[in-house]
Amino acid sequence: MRMLVMGAGGIGGYFGGRLAAAGVDIRFLIRPARAEWLARHGLVITSPLGDLRIPVATLTAADAPFDAVLLACKAYDLEGAMDAVAPAVGPATLVLPLLNGVRQLDRLDARFGRERVLGGLCHIGVSLTEAGEIQHLNRLQRFVLGARTSAQVPAAAALHKVLERGGFAPVLSEDVMQDMWEKFTFLATYAGMTTLMRAPVGAILSAEEGEAILRDMLAECVATATAGGHPPRPEAMAQMVASLTERGSAGTASMLRDMMRNGPTEHDHILGDMLARARAAGLSAPLLRVSLAHMQAYDATRARGAP
Repeated sequence: MRMLVMGAGGIGGYFGGRLAAAGVDIRFLIRPARAEWLARHGLVITSPLGDLRIPVATLTAADAPFDAVLLACKAYDLEGAMDAVAPAVGPATLVLPLLNGVRQLDRLDARFGRERVLGGLCHIGVSLTEAGEIQHLNRLQRFVLGARTSAQVPAAAALHKVLERGGFAPVLSEDVMQDMWEKFTFLATYAGMTTLMRAPVGAILSAEEGEAILRDMLAECVATATAGGHPPRPEAMAQMVASLTERGSAGTASMLRDMMRNGPTEHDHILGDMLARARAAGLSAPLLRVSLAHMQAYDATRARGAP
């Protein structure tokens, strides 16, 4: 199976690198400057699970269909990513997005056809260092994919077998939309609160009302997911609560890290979409409103170039 990975940053570079090291036929679609760096240094991963430095095959423009395309871009880069991979998407190509949230599926379906777009998500802490290396921040490397229609089941299973070669134990989900919604529910709470407070979970919990506010925010997101037909399962709910109430936790959402470096964020795709769905369901969501307004104000200040 020939696979194209869009980008060689944190997520795409990590999972694509593991697959390439296992001998999977991988090409990375990247910008010329990144291609030049990789040609000189190879793809470099530092990880508690094992470091990696290997030469990889790259493209700066796609010109023929692949069997599968892995999309791991930020939501605000999705339009450009779709344009870039479009020549690689043929009649039998599978598109596997690993973006946060769920709104990307409608955009991908409209561009490439629902029959080609699988569901997917990952839980991993990775970053691209200034030196160009991929830094894996912990031991977490959860990768989930699944069919969204019954017709996709055989193709999703075939892709899963290829992905298993990467050594990161990908999960072939029987209900990938439920998995995606559970991550969406947690992430909207986690990102909304750590950006609003500009602090890690442990610091928020040290505030007098910190835990109560975290739980209220989670309740808004759970109510929204439930109204949309995807109430979190008991095990997922327990994991969310445990993460959000872990005393001393240094955990922060990547949205806060993007914010602290004065970069663009996925706030509209995550917080904006969750709030829009809450409103459509007639739900009150005051903390989502405040969190989104906070991020919109940040974005406006950033656009003006103010300190």
